[in-house]
Amino acid sequence: MIEQNTATTIGAAAAPPPPEKLLSKPVALIQLVVFSAIGLIMFFVPFTIGEKSTILFDHGATYLVNQQHTLSVTLLFLLMLYGVSKPFIDGSWRKNITHMIMTVFKVIGLILAVMYITGTAPAVMMETDMLPFLFEKLALPVGMIVPLGALILAFLVGFGLLEMVGVLMQPIMKPIWKTPGSSAIDAVASFVGSYSIGLLITNRVYLQKQYSAREAIIIATGFSTVSAAFMVIVAKTLGLMEFWNVFFWSTLVITFIVTAITARIPPISLFDDEVERPDLDHTRGTRLAAAFDLGLSTLRRATDLKQILWSNFRDGLTMAAAIVPSIIAVGLTGLLLAKYTPVFDALGLLLYPFTWLGGLPEPLVAAKGMSAGLAEMFLPALLLSEADILTRYVAGVISISSVLFFSAMIPCVLATEIPVSVGKMVIIWFERVVLSILLAAAFGQLAMYLNWIG
Repeated sequence: MIEQNTATTIGAAAAPPPPEKLLSKPVALIQLVVFSAIGLIMFFVPFTIGEKSTILFDHGATYLVNQQHTLSVTLLFLLMLYGVSKPFIDGSWRKNITHMIMTVFKVIGLILAVMYITGTAPAVMMETDMLPFLFEKLALPVGMIVPLGALILAFLVGFGLLEMVGVLMQPIMKPIWKTPGSSAIDAVASFVGSYSIGLLITNRVYLQKQYSAREAIIIATGFSTVSAAFMVIVAKTLGLMEFWNVFFWSTLVITFIVTAITARIPPISLFDDEVERPDLDHTRGTRLAAAFDLGLSTLRRATDLKQILWSNFRDGLTMAAAIVPSIIAVGLTGLLLAKYTPVFDALGLLLYPFTWLGGLPEPLVAAKGMSAGLAEMFLPALLLSEADILTRYVAGVISISSVLFFSAMIPCVLATEIPVSVGKMVIIWFERVVLSILLAAAFGQLAMYLNWIG
């Protein structure tokens, strides 16, 4: 559905399906309001339950992890077994060297999880800040939150709200981000859904020659963030859920400001920007009316509520199954490297001038922790979870706004036809982290002054 809407222009919507499959306009209007409200409330309105203030589906995931621990561990192992076996069942493990490496990490992650549960892991891995932390504080919450979050996201992305936002964003996409208006759908789909979905859309539109190489790279490296469900994990790890709305919206703004800047500097600015596509027709009616009409027509086709909810939940299960075992393996590797080797110390030295300039209380420690995000986007949150509030906030923003990381995102980009190399992605990652540090540090200090966080 999203891919179809990517090609949709204002006043030139795709041909509607047969009338008998459409909801009536009054019913569609009611559902548009109700379902959008459900999604917005579930994701952005905190509720206090048992002296803990957070969003509703996080309460549900926390209940599973804490009060139903045995059940959640069982479900997690079922997810990991599925995630490990899937590449062998569908043969995707031998697609290329990247898939082979990630499959190996998934197998190692499952083995490590078994060793942790059975208490047979080496002592160095059983230290409280190693496997116990990765399994109890990261893998379990991810395994529960991502499927639940995907289910709730159906109300934001499956019933017209996504398309409405895409149309309303069209006038500002080209002047600010150097991408066509239709890329707004990619951006929103990634931020509230999944970077894999965003990359799938981007790759297909690029192959249809509707994006230039430069536009495709801007979208892939600047819009294809981890989802809002993963942002909850980062916020929980860093103790930021009390300030969830400030964290979410500031991270979204900072991420897209950074994308606007990186689109104008090398290496992205040096890529070919030639493309042939028809001009969009903006002459029919007002943009708000066009956005409303597109959202309503999308919802009128969304006649199977159970199928939409199941499809999103299934995607969440698939993503969690793929991510959790590799998070354990790559995460442990990163933590061991950070604790026992100078790898991230060396990389952190490159970021040190910027953490110092940003006014972080322990700039070298912060730089080292944030540099680990190149390996896995969760590592800055893991390594800096006990830091001061400003450093934790900046680390949370970095985990999202850096976009690129080796445990999942970079291999996903390499699996597409988007013409960007690993070396250039590492340069883009560095640029994004530097800009994010400076912007997040500035906003974080302002937010602390205004008592928005602290």
